[in-house]
Amino acid sequence: MRHRGPAAVLRAVPWRYDLPASLVVFLVALPLCVGVAVASGVPAELGLVTGIVGGLVVGALPGSSLQVSGPAAGLTVLVHEAVQQYGAGALGVLVLLTGLLQLAMGALRLGRWFRAMSASVVHGMLAGIGLTLVLGQLYALADRRAPGTGPEKIAGLPALLRDAATGAARPSAVALGIATLLVLIAWKYLPPRLARALPGPLGAVGLAAAVTAVADLPVARVEVAGLLDVIRLPDHAALGALATTAGVGTVLAFTLIASAETLFSAAAVDRMHHGPRTHYDRELAAQGVGNALCGLLGALPMTAVIVRSATNVQAGARTKASRVLHGGWLLLFTALLPGVLGLVPLTALAAVLVHAGAKLIPVRRIVALCRDHRGEAAVLAVTTVSVVTTDLFEGVLIGIGLAVVKSAWQTSHLQIAVEEPPTAPGAEQDGQTGPVGQTPLRVRLSGNATFLRLPRLLDTLERLPADRPVELDWSGLRHLDHACTVALAAWAAQHRARSSAPLAVDPPLPTVV
Repeated sequence: MRHRGPAAVLRAVPWRYDLPASLVVFLVALPLCVGVAVASGVPAELGLVTGIVGGLVVGALPGSSLQVSGPAAGLTVLVHEAVQQYGAGALGVLVLLTGLLQLAMGALRLGRWFRAMSASVVHGMLAGIGLTLVLGQLYALADRRAPGTGPEKIAGLPALLRDAATGAARPSAVALGIATLLVLIAWKYLPPRLARALPGPLGAVGLAAAVTAVADLPVARVEVAGLLDVIRLPDHAALGALATTAGVGTVLAFTLIASAETLFSAAAVDRMHHGPRTHYDRELAAQGVGNALCGLLGALPMTAVIVRSATNVQAGARTKASRVLHGGWLLLFTALLPGVLGLVPLTALAAVLVHAGAKLIPVRRIVALCRDHRGEAAVLAVTTVSVVTTDLFEGVLIGIGLAVVKSAWQTSHLQIAVEEPPTAPGAEQDGQTGPVGQTPLRVRLSGNATFLRLPRLLDTLERLPADRPVELDWSGLRHLDHACTVALAAWAAQHRARSSAPLAVDPPLPTVV
């Protein structure tokens, strides 16, 4: 295979798709990077550093082609607690070790285990994240600070709507945010040439920034200072965090949650496009490289994040160039052109996030499941509610647990047939059989005999008359677990002990240990 040089690689990039997509992802990533950092109790610029590393470094590494990495909301509580307990200087050491552990996990090929994801859990995760994003950013549309948890966001919506309707919330922010959202919705109805030439989020935010500047609207805007002032290299004093059991536990928690969120996101993103599939072990190693570098810079831990990744796919990205470019835009505007970002109103970025979150909710899939597969629809609904009310990691685990229980129940179907064999005409008179009451009952088992069906199986067997011969045929079983084997052996022993009629078991039961 002939090696292609850098120039050939650049020519192969479909710039007409990846360049606009990178700008859209940049607009979505900017408020998320800042918001996660503020929620974590560190300077906003540290979230941008993590986003830059996620784009320029992890974006260029093998693993996934369209998944975008950056600081994630799922780690904010842990990061905030770590900063409060050990100080901001120790955060870099914790994140560095997280990255090294992820590199080891990738080398041990542990990432592939995360491919075992139910489609209903994936769509429930997307719906839950989309609803969480919409609920949180509705507050930002009104220039209000969102409550911390999903239930609190929902509970506060009536008061938020009342304030927006009565003018108690800042009217200019509400009007600008709603107008930006309407532009985003209407953008696809523009002439195709214009709609393709300029991405909707970029056009909507540009219009909002222009209106804000011309009318001098009193709305909050993006504020970013220099990046170099917040970068802290790990020092010897920070190593003290690792001398405690709690510090080691924090590293393990970072590693587990960051890895799980990344690979859960990969499973979801792979279902959204038809391009190259994610190589899970390489993606895990790439995240390890990114977190190790973020640790050296004293920045936030990173994961692959579904909102930015889904936006990248929906914006038409074809290759990893879009996610690398999004990191370049973050670096360019925050390091060299922070004044340009100062023109962007936060309420406009909130509208972009509301629009992106709504597109994550798979309405058609939900309707189809409710119509044809109600069990899968229940798994999707529980996963969605769990993600909204807890967090992404716990919500997905709840969904996976429910999907496993559902699958176990469905695959444990057991058919039990108690048959009265027909007696040939004249057989009794000819003496070929005993009395009708002594003809053997045939009990046929087929399907899967697991502990889930054990109560029904034992109820049927224990109702058999003690004075009748019984033929137990379990040759039709595809699976007989240990619990059912023990139960059948115990029932057979009891039946023989209390009955003088013979009992035949075909094939013989295995020896119970």
